[in-house]
Amino acid sequence: MPTQILIEAMQLLIVGLGAPLLTGLVRRVKARLQGRRGAGVLQPYADLRKLLAKEPVVSETTSWLFRFTPYLLAATMLLSALLVPLLTTQTPLRFLGNIIVLMYLFLLGTFFLALAGLDAGSAFGGMGSSRETAVAALAEPTVMIAIFAMAFRTGSTSLDEIVRRGASDSLLLLTPGHLLAFLAFFIVALAETGRLPVDNPATHLELTMIHEAMVLEYSGRYLMLIEWAAGMKLLIFLALLSNLFFPWGIASTVTPPALAVACIALIVKIGALAIGIAALETSVAKLRLFRLPALLSSSFALALLAVISFLFVK
Repeated sequence: MPTQILIEAMQLLIVGLGAPLLTGLVRRVKARLQGRRGAGVLQPYADLRKLLAKEPVVSETTSWLFRFTPYLLAATMLLSALLVPLLTTQTPLRFLGNIIVLMYLFLLGTFFLALAGLDAGSAFGGMGSSRETAVAALAEPTVMIAIFAMAFRTGSTSLDEIVRRGASDSLLLLTPGHLLAFLAFFIVALAETGRLPVDNPATHLELTMIHEAMVLEYSGRYLMLIEWAAGMKLLIFLALLSNLFFPWGIASTVTPPALAVACIALIVKIGALAIGIAALETSVAKLRLFRLPALLSSSFALALLAVISFLFVK
């Protein structure tokens, strides 16, 4: 029991405290690649602290839903952090559910954020909510099918079991279906976390906003919680990409040396993916809205091909 509590605490600390650092790393690398000095990697911590200290301004037309949503977003991301195998294949709360429960948690946050955008009654909020819902409707099936492609090969929808089989069977990682599932999952990870080329988190232009349009009415501690939850979601998706498709270094036993190696491996893998995202966002522009279905449909097709590959290619 003490070991399980220790692992839960470590996973919460990694996701909760590491999310602003990950955001700062992506921004720093992007600035360097664009020839700018950029802010330090610790700048997001200062931004969150500044928002926490500010008095929130809430419209009189909003209901309890508007104030409740930021807390729900942070809570769902922290709960998700306990379900994802970050350091070990013996996740303490794995009995609470599998990949399906995790996707429901992500959808729950998206659903309430879309309602909060409508609740404010502004034109931008409604526009952002409709766009976010459309993107989620196209992206979520791809996430499920990409994971099911891995589940077909391992015979389980448990995240721990998928990672354990991948770590113990190196040939599994070399199959065409594995590569196709990774590409599909990577594309939807960009869509789910509001990154380029699907969305631009650094813009407030009416014609391009998706996620930012829904949170324009938020300020103070409410905005801090939303920004923190967005960073945690990005970290969780990168951790899933790292450990589901490249489960090297993850601990199969709960011992201090194994957990130390797993922690270093996780940092290296997430750091490499963050640098890759920064390089991608430097080299591509945001897609027009009417082109997003084509991109997300291609990721769905890749996920479907991954399933077919696992079924017919032995």
